[in-house]
Amino acid sequence: MSAIHTIEHELEYRYGRAGRGSVMTLFVSPLVDRRQQLHEFSLETEPAGPVSGFLDPWGNRGHFFDRHAPHDRLRIFARSRVEVEPGAGDTAGDAGSGIDVGLMLQPSRFVRPSSAVLEGFISASRIPRAHATLESLRNLRSRLYRLFEYTPGSTAAHSPIDRILQTGRGVCQDYAHVMASICRRWGIPARYVSGYLAPAPGATTRGESHAWVECWLPGLGWTGFDPANDSACGERHLRVAVGRDYGDVPPSRGVFSGAAESVLITQVTIASRGTDHIGDGDRGLQDSTLSRSTEPCKTQSDPSSPASSSGSRRFSRPRPPPNPRTANPPQSGPTLSAATSGAGPTSESPWPFSPR
Repeated sequence: MSAIHTIEHELEYRYGRAGRGSVMTLFVSPLVDRRQQLHEFSLETEPAGPVSGFLDPWGNRGHFFDRHAPHDRLRIFARSRVEVEPGAGDTAGDAGSGIDVGLMLQPSRFVRPSSAVLEGFISASRIPRAHATLESLRNLRSRLYRLFEYTPGSTAAHSPIDRILQTGRGVCQDYAHVMASICRRWGIPARYVSGYLAPAPGATTRGESHAWVECWLPGLGWTGFDPANDSACGERHLRVAVGRDYGDVPPSRGVFSGAAESVLITQVTIASRGTDHIGDGDRGLQDSTLSRSTEPCKTQSDPSSPASSSGSRRFSRPRPPPNPRTANPPQSGPTLSAATSGAGPTSESPWPFSPR
C-alpha cells in the first residue's frame, strides 16, 4: 500500500507600508524519483502575475516571479500531491553523476569540512572516523543526535556550523550541515536535502519543513540520513530539493523594494493517506491524518528574503482552507498552475541565478 501526501505550504510576507516591488525564487515543488511521484502541483501568488519554472544545476524544479506594483502583503501558496511507494528505504533513487559527486566533496557556504572548530569538536567528542558504509554513517548519525540538543530559535538561517558546535544547540538544518561537513572532511560525498517530514498513515502527527543529509555510497548511490531524528530516510521523508547546503535551496529567497519593516507568516499542512493506488477522488482511502506545523523541525527563514528587514520575525497561525477553485483535480501526471484572482501565465525558463 503506497502513501499519498497532500502538502500545503503557505508563506505570507506583511510589510509595515506598501513596498514598490518584490522578486522571489522558490523551491517548494517536490522532486520526482524512484521513491516518490508528483501527481499534482499548483502555485498561487497574491498579488497575482506570471510565474516561471526552471531547473537548477542540481536538477531541482524551482519557480521565479516578480511583482512590480506596490503592495503591503505578498502571499505564496503551494499545494502538492505526492505518492511514495511502500518499502522506500534509505536510498534516494539516483546514482549521481561524477560531477555531482565531486562537487559534494568541496567546501560550500555552510558546509565547512576544514573548520578549526569542527576539528576541535571531532577530537573533543571522540567521534571515530566514518567510512563510506551504511553502518559507519548510521553510527555517525546517532552520535550527532546524542551530542546535540534540538532547540528551536538557537540558530538563524545563516548561522555557521560553529554556532551549534560551540553551544551544542541547533535545529535540523544545523544537524545536516555538521554531518555533511564531517563526511566531506573524511572524503565521503554529502549533500543537503530540503523537504518535509510527513505523518504516517493512520497516525496523527505534525508535518513540517525539514532538512537531512544524503551521502554517496558505492553500489547504493545517494543514501539518506536524518541526524536530527536519528532515523533512516524512508516513506515519511518527502524530498523537495538537494544542494551543497541550505544556501542552494531555501524554500524562498528574494528581495523587496521599500523601507518598511516586515513579518513572515508561514505554515505547512500535510494530509497523509494510505491507498492502494491513485484513483478518482478518494477511492482506495485507508487512513487519514491531518497535521499542522507550528513548531520544529522547520528549516530557518532566509534573511535575504522579503521578510529580512529589521524587526522581521517568524511564526505560524491557523489558515482557512484554500479556495476550491485553486485546487487541481487528480490527474495522471504532474500539473502546474499559477492561480489567484487574475493570475498570470506560467512558463518554463532557464535557471535565473548562477550557483555560488
